[in-house]
Amino acid sequence: MIRGFSFLLLALFLAAALVAAAQQQDPSGNPPASAAPNDAVANPGRPTVSTPATLTPVGYFQFETGVLAAWNSPGVSSQQNLNEVIKFSVSRWIELLASTSPYAHSSAKGQPPNGVGDVALEAQAVIHHGEGAQPTVALSYFGRVYSGNAPDLDIGSFRNSAILLVSADVKGFHYDTNYLFNEVIDGTVRRAQFGQTLSVSHSLYKKLGISGEIWHFTQPFLRSNTVGNLWALNYNMRNNLVLDGGFNRGLTSTSTRWEAFAGFTYLLPHKVRLH
Repeated sequence: MIRGFSFLLLALFLAAALVAAAQQQDPSGNPPASAAPNDAVANPGRPTVSTPATLTPVGYFQFETGVLAAWNSPGVSSQQNLNEVIKFSVSRWIELLASTSPYAHSSAKGQPPNGVGDVALEAQAVIHHGEGAQPTVALSYFGRVYSGNAPDLDIGSFRNSAILLVSADVKGFHYDTNYLFNEVIDGTVRRAQFGQTLSVSHSLYKKLGISGEIWHFTQPFLRSNTVGNLWALNYNMRNNLVLDGGFNRGLTSTSTRWEAFAGFTYLLPHKVRLH
């Protein structure tokens, strides 16, 4: 029942986006006034572990789609998966998110090769809007609504997660930092997991940018810590379309040794009428 409910929620997100696009289309075939791809700018959360404290444009659906290949993670020799995050800001203060991994192919002892990941829903609220070097601060809550059967990588999966998010721009550099408090479960045993991330990005040339990140999570069931160093390039093809690709290198014995990823962020250029 929970599985059906979670996939129903994701289907509603997608259906609402398609209906919004259809309703906003002018009979003449010309883009309507509410479709403003030049004014509405995507705000990617991928491919870094850090999530921006700033929200996506109000009234627009944003889709963050990617593929990930990972090697040498605790209990998992290799894994390739698809991942999807859907975001929608109902106001300049509140953003709703849904995230899932609809397919994963893994090489792990005692585990089926093909599976699906968890489905989680989130609400993020800005508690202070900043500008320039003055940071934007937000709080968010993630709740897992479906537990997938794909094996977890080094960070694991959570049942509940609370996050403090901070973002700002300083002398041409943009940073996002997160502080995470997760509830992780192994069978009937529950443990607290803590994480910290720091991502710094900078424009290289015109539409090309680079991001570097360091992140850390405790591993309560392994009594260890996972630490990674991530590097990524992004290409802003249009205001509402950003391509990305990069890699992550694990820095401890219980971290996934290597990860490579690629994907895109697409802001649907049709605004949903909220009233």
